[in-house]
Amino acid sequence: MQYLLSRAARPILTRLAQEKTLCAFDFDGTLAPIAEHPDHAVLSDQTHLLLGRLAALYPCVILSGRARADLLGKLGSVNVGHAIGNHGAEAEGTTGTRHAEVGRWKTALELEIGPLPGLWVEHKGLSLTVHYRQSPRKAEARRRIMDATRNLGRVRVFGGKKVVNIVIDGAPHKGQALIHERARLGCSWALYVGDDDNDEDAFKAGGNIVPVRVGRKRNSHAHYYLRTQCEVDQLLELMVTLREPKATIG
Repeated sequence: MQYLLSRAARPILTRLAQEKTLCAFDFDGTLAPIAEHPDHAVLSDQTHLLLGRLAALYPCVILSGRARADLLGKLGSVNVGHAIGNHGAEAEGTTGTRHAEVGRWKTALELEIGPLPGLWVEHKGLSLTVHYRQSPRKAEARRRIMDATRNLGRVRVFGGKKVVNIVIDGAPHKGQALIHERARLGCSWALYVGDDDNDEDAFKAGGNIVPVRVGRKRNSHAHYYLRTQCEVDQLLELMVTLREPKATIG
C-alpha cells in the first residue's frame, strides 16, 4: 500500500483532478470519527465545509452501512450528489419489501444470543448490525454472534469495527454500487475512501478505481492508505485545490 498524501502519490491525485472523477466515501470512520454509539457520530465543521466544496467540483456519492435516511440525517445540509445506505443495497427509491424478513432475523438473533452486557442489535431495514463495542467480553460476544448467524439461512455476514453485519444474500454491495454510480454519472475514474471490512467490496471492484483505506492493513485490497481519519480532511482539501483551477471540467 502507498501513502496517498506522499509526494510519490501526487500524480494519481492530479490525474483524478483532471479527469471526470467520481469521489466516493464511506461515512463512519472515514468522513466522521468512529463513535461509541452510532447516534453520536458527527461530521466536524471542517469536514462539512470541505465536503460541500468537493461536491461542488466533482460528482460525489456517500456509500454507508447506515440506513439511507439515517445517513442523510448525518450529512445534514451537505449537498452531495447521492447517498446510498445499507452497504450498497439502499439507493434512492429502493423499496423496503424485505424489512419484515430482516425483523425476523433480529428476533431470532436476540433469542439465541440472550442477554449479554454491551451487545445490541440495530435493525436498518435491509440489514442488521450487531454491536459489541461496549461489551466487556468482546471475544465471547463476537463468537456468540457468529454462532447465532449460522441459523439464519441465506444471509451474507461480515465483520467490522466491533460489529457484525448481516445483509440479504445477493443484495448489491458497495463495489456494485460504486461501479453503478460511476457509470450512471458518466465518470471515467472513481476515488473511493473507506476504513472497514465492508469497504473491501469497493476496494476490489477493479477498473479505473483508486481505492484508499483509512488505516494501513496488510490484507486489504486498497492500494493506497491514509494514516488516520483526521487525514481525510487533508485529502478533501487537496482534491479541491487541485480541481479549482479546472472547475469547469465535469
